[in-house]
Amino acid sequence: MANTGGADDTAFQYRGNRLGMPEEGTGSVPGFGRRLAAIMLDWLLCLALAHLFTGSALGDPAAANAVSGPALAIFAGYNVVLLSLIGTTVGKRLAGVGVAATGERAMPWPVAMLVRTLLLCLVVPAVVYDRDQRGLHDRFAGTITRRF
Repeated sequence: MANTGGADDTAFQYRGNRLGMPEEGTGSVPGFGRRLAAIMLDWLLCLALAHLFTGSALGDPAAANAVSGPALAIFAGYNVVLLSLIGTTVGKRLAGVGVAATGERAMPWPVAMLVRTLLLCLVVPAVVYDRDQRGLHDRFAGTITRRF
């Protein structure tokens, strides 16, 4: 059935179309794999930093519990600072993604990054997402992940 205009113009066609994002290439919404790779790279970097700061060995299973709290704190601070300053993190940059404002929220960018990061650290808001693959953390912060 053809789209005849009207209310159906904002219907889902592809990830990000309702937010004015292109379907492919630069500025488009990245797929799940690219975003997962980005967060895994960021987490591994923060975990390595936590091991360095706590003086525990990387392969030591007993140290895993000792570094989990510091790693999460480093991850949160790392995300807030880098996303506030440059709109991406090391892992996101390597995966070719960044974070952009959608204009839905009237909050200062650093505050939006703080909200987004705190919800991301809770995990559940990040894995509950809509058709545009925006997690609850992005929706509450008024942001979207996009490709470079």
